[in-house]
Amino acid sequence: MQTQKLTENLIKKDIEMKIMRIFTLWLSCVILLAGCGKPVDPETLPTEPDNSGGYKRVDTIPASGYAQDVVKRDNLLYIAQGEGGLMIVDVSGSVPQTLSVTTENIEGYSYELTLKDSLVYMAAGSNGIFVVNIINPEEPHWIPITLTSNVNVKNVYVKGNFLFNSIGEHGVSIYKVADPLDPIYLGDIQTPGFGHDVEVTADTSLLIVACGELGLSMYNISEFQQGNTSFIGSCDTPGYAEEVALSSDESFAFLACGTSGLQIMDISDTTEIHIVGSYDGGGYAKSLKLKGNLIYMAAELSGLQVIDVSNVTSPVLAGTIDTEFAVGLEIDDNYVYVTDETEGLLMISIPD
Repeated sequence: MQTQKLTENLIKKDIEMKIMRIFTLWLSCVILLAGCGKPVDPETLPTEPDNSGGYKRVDTIPASGYAQDVVKRDNLLYIAQGEGGLMIVDVSGSVPQTLSVTTENIEGYSYELTLKDSLVYMAAGSNGIFVVNIINPEEPHWIPITLTSNVNVKNVYVKGNFLFNSIGEHGVSIYKVADPLDPIYLGDIQTPGFGHDVEVTADTSLLIVACGELGLSMYNISEFQQGNTSFIGSCDTPGYAEEVALSSDESFAFLACGTSGLQIMDISDTTEIHIVGSYDGGGYAKSLKLKGNLIYMAAELSGLQVIDVSNVTSPVLAGTIDTEFAVGLEIDDNYVYVTDETEGLLMISIPD
C-alpha cells in the first residue's frame, strides 16, 4: 500500500515538473515575441549632433615644427613653427606647396608673427624678435636687427610705421620702424599682469592689452612719439586673457580667456569698461579673429570654434571643427587656416 502511494506521488510530481517546464517555455516565448518587432534600419539610428555649421576640413599641411601662428598675404601663408622657424606655403593652386623653411639664426621658440612690407617679424620669447626678409619667399633670409632682448616676447604687432610687442611681465615696448633696417626704440608701457597681446585703434590713439590673469588694460598713446602715455582703465576677466580683437567701430573688445572661453567687453566708455557677454565652448581659448559678426577662436583641445556675436550680450555657437591642439588662426573669404601643434596647418572651408 505504501509502495503504491509512493509511486502515485512520484508520478504526480513528474507531471507537475512537466507542466512547469511547459509554462516556462511558453513564458519565454511570450517575452521573446514581445521584444521582437520590425528590424532597426542602421540609417534610422540616432546620430551625434552635427555642430560643424557647414565648416569642413579640406586639407592638412604638415609642419616641420610646432605650428603656432599664421598670417596670409596674397596667396602665401607665413607660419611660425615654434622651434621650427618660419615656413612659407603657397596656396594658390589646388594643392598647397611648401616654398621654404627658414631656421638659420632664428633661435628660441617662435610664438607669433606679423608682416610689414617685405619683412616678417617673429616673436620668440626670451630670444626677442627675429626679422626675416621675404622678398623672395623661396629663399628668405634672416636680417641681423636688434629688436628687444632678455625679455619674454609673446606677440608682435605693426600699425603703420610703429611696432608694438607685448613682453610679458614688462608690459609693452614700442619701436618706430619707418626704416625697418634702423628701428628706433620709443619706450615701454608697464602693464598689470602679463602682457600677451595688443591692439591699437585706427587713429593710433588707444592701446588695448590682453594682460593674462588681470584681464584687459587700456592706454592713451596719442602722444607716445613724444614719450607720453597714460593709463586709462582696466577690467578683470575670468580665466587668462591671451588675445584681443576689436569690433569695427572699436566699441567692443573680444578676448580669448583660456578656460573661460570668449569674454566680450564694452570699451565705448573708457571710464566704465565692463563685460557684456561671454561664451564658453570648452577647451582653452588661445587666440581669436573677428570677421563680420563671427568670432573664430582656436581653443586647443576643443579645436576651432565659430561664435556668432551679432548680439554681444548673447553670443551663440555657429560652428565647430575638432582638431588635436589648435593654437592660432587666420581667415580669408573662403577658408579658415588653423595652426595646430600636433597636426600642422589645417585648411577649413567657410560655408556659403
